[in-house]
Amino acid sequence: MKDRIYFVGIGGIGMSALARYFRHAGWQVAGYDRTPSPLTDALEREGIPVHYEDAVERIPEAFRDPACTRVIYTPAVPVDHSELGWFRANGFEVLKRSQMLGLLGEGRRVMAVAGTHGKTTTTTMVAHFNAVAAGEGSAFLGGISKNFDSNLVLGAGDRMAVEADEFDRSFLQLRPQEAVVTSVDPDHLDIYGTYEAVREAFAEFAGRIVPGGVLILKRGIELPFSRSDLRCYTYHLCDPAADFRAERLEVDAGGYYTFDLVFPDRRVEGCRLGIPGLVNVENCVAAAALVWCEGFASDEALREALATFRGVRRRFDFWVNDPQRPGGMIYMDDYAHHPAELRAMLTSVRKMFPGRELTVVFQPHLYTRTRDFAAEFAEVLSLADRVLLLPIYPARELPIPGVASEMILEGVAAPHKRLIAKEELVAEVEALAADGVLVTAGAGDIDRFCGPVAEAVRRRNRAAD
Repeated sequence: MKDRIYFVGIGGIGMSALARYFRHAGWQVAGYDRTPSPLTDALEREGIPVHYEDAVERIPEAFRDPACTRVIYTPAVPVDHSELGWFRANGFEVLKRSQMLGLLGEGRRVMAVAGTHGKTTTTTMVAHFNAVAAGEGSAFLGGISKNFDSNLVLGAGDRMAVEADEFDRSFLQLRPQEAVVTSVDPDHLDIYGTYEAVREAFAEFAGRIVPGGVLILKRGIELPFSRSDLRCYTYHLCDPAADFRAERLEVDAGGYYTFDLVFPDRRVEGCRLGIPGLVNVENCVAAAALVWCEGFASDEALREALATFRGVRRRFDFWVNDPQRPGGMIYMDDYAHHPAELRAMLTSVRKMFPGRELTVVFQPHLYTRTRDFAAEFAEVLSLADRVLLLPIYPARELPIPGVASEMILEGVAAPHKRLIAKEELVAEVEALAADGVLVTAGAGDIDRFCGPVAEAVRRRNRAAD
């Protein structure tokens, strides 16, 4: 009997959620990751052994028997990884993370959120709305929920909210009951090759919805897809032609919105979302649409769910925004790493804080993405007054000759722009305007500087008092 699971790449956000799930279910769990991180630190505190050297001899003895151990790996691990190769050569059952997530969804009502951006916040909203407005539901999240303080939610009932990741076509392992698609932009072209191939993959994902299920598309998305046995809807921030939308939006000085949620069969008036930003209102509409498909206790319960949502770490994540210091510097961190994500985020920030100097510190993620979208990144970053660019974070890739952050910087039209090293970041922050807005963004390791940057902003604010 297999009662042990070993994770190759255990520190990834999706992998660590699975590790926590199996640990909670009573399995023995261990794993490897390339470098320590806050996620691996948390796993070790929870009793899961993790090592950081790709060496077969570091695999614990208890996980060396193929009759007892399953192996789960992430596609981000290189193909020549020695531990993964050893497991395969010795007859172990080896599964991708997405395959295991698909297996865990069997027999459950999978509520999937797909899209090239907006997935994590929307999925986390679904998990919280299920818990508060319906009193049930589990979830595997692509970020750390501030409400649950985890990327794993274990609740009653058979609802299962999941982030349906298009990378490596992982979402094609799922069989959702309901699915929402937030966006279909050209991304992961190192995997897909063309934008049309991306669209075809999303259409294939929609085709995996179970018969009689529900597909909810952001209004304007068109996929090469047709299924007469599905209920199909659209959602949008405020387009009156969408089946799900927000109306009568009002914003306060802190960027928090009050609005009515419009469903096909009802209007829930006087909603107030617990996190700021117009982009999050649209995410909220998508999440509420999925929960509507499965049902919620009452309008009041849904209003409570919206009001108590606290957000996701690294998604529109305010570190310094003191209402007692309305003229002080504001600092926010965000995971945005695609031009469309950056545009949505920066546009929301501009609307929240009009007239303030906006500084963006951006860390490009992947050489291929930088190569493919350098002009688009430059155009979007030009929305800022000041741009500080960090070197490319390579993740799973080797350098590409001629591809560097300078490709983006050359096209940025912001009044002030420069390339900096990570070690210069705090000093740069201390020199910024005392009443400005600072945003750090990227999917690499820029988040490891959030604490020092936030403290520098607080010192700046104290000095200005």
